[in-house]
Amino acid sequence: MKSTPAPRRRRLSRRPARRRKKPPQTPAEGEGDPEFIKRQDQKRSDLDEQLKEYISEWRKQRSKEEDELKKLKEKQAKRKVTRAEEEQKMAQRKKEEEERRVREAEEKKQREIEEKRMRLEEAEKKRQAMLQAMKDKDKKGPNFTIAKKDAGVLGLSSAAMERNKTKEQLEEEKKISLSFRIKPLAIEGFGESKLREKAQELWELIVKLETEKYDLEERQKRQDYDLKELKERQKQQLRHKALKKGLDPEALTGKYPPKIQVASKYERRVDTRSYDDKKKLFEGGWDAISKDSSEKIWNEKKEQYTGRQKSKLPKWFGERPGKKAGEPETPEGEEDAKADEDIVEDDEEVEEEVVEEDDEEAEEDEEEEEEEEEEEEEEEEEEEEEEEEEEEEEE
Repeated sequence: MKSTPAPRRRRLSRRPARRRKKPPQTPAEGEGDPEFIKRQDQKRSDLDEQLKEYISEWRKQRSKEEDELKKLKEKQAKRKVTRAEEEQKMAQRKKEEEERRVREAEEKKQREIEEKRMRLEEAEKKRQAMLQAMKDKDKKGPNFTIAKKDAGVLGLSSAAMERNKTKEQLEEEKKISLSFRIKPLAIEGFGESKLREKAQELWELIVKLETEKYDLEERQKRQDYDLKELKERQKQQLRHKALKKGLDPEALTGKYPPKIQVASKYERRVDTRSYDDKKKLFEGGWDAISKDSSEKIWNEKKEQYTGRQKSKLPKWFGERPGKKAGEPETPEGEEDAKADEDIVEDDEEVEEEVVEEDDEEAEEDEEEEEEEEEEEEEEEEEEEEEEEEEEEEEE
């Protein structure tokens, strides 16, 4: 194999690097030419003039923008002044409107208080007159009166309106009523004897009011007893009415009307009849409907039978069939009469068959009703047994 020669190492020289000489600068072309200098000066003067024009144009534009900005600032200042004036006027108007509204609300409140005062005064006068009349006249019979309900503003009674009042309204009415019920005592300048007389008068008034209060409480107790007795009588009458209709005695005494059976639980079709119609059916209208339906069926059958084609037997010229030896000949009219008799007998037989069919249908209906009752009894027994089993499990 040939051996490859080792690369030669570059010998580093310790000699300082030589500085390269720059080429000599030659003067620019036409640098000393007067024409060239003149042209350069001309260019500079043209540029200076162009810049002066640009600067003058810019100053004109800037002055216009400053004028417009000044006008806009003046307009803005005017707007601020006008807006401040408008806001001040609006605030003044709102203040006047608020004062007017407050004044109207106070006037309305005063009017309502005055109207309420007048109304309570009238009610107090009526109450006093009623108490005086009760004292003067001794009433006989039931000591209560049933007054008609007076509908209020929103269709509510006076009691309902009284319940809907707030505490503030009740307090206000109380103050108004007490203001004219309790008169202020004019005892200024009274001596000892006059004060004693006034105290005795007030004591007698208290005794009188307590007596009236006791009488009214006793009257209220009597009225409550009478109302209780009337309710008991009403319950007794409703019990008798329910028994007459075949219902439970307590069916009509409850808050709601009794439930009635309006359809069989075995029916699967939708019943479109109204509640009143179904109620009439279960109060005895079903018998009338069944009677009408049977009458209709009977009339249809009768019309169908009477409208049938009646065919006579053909004329027989030979020997009469079934004729025995020695019997005389049958006349011509007797054959027609016999045919009519046969038709009448057939009609009677058909009527008997229709009546028998109706009786059979009635018997089938009764049997179905009995079967339904038996099924209901069986279901009730099963329910009772299930309840007993559940009770036993619970125990």
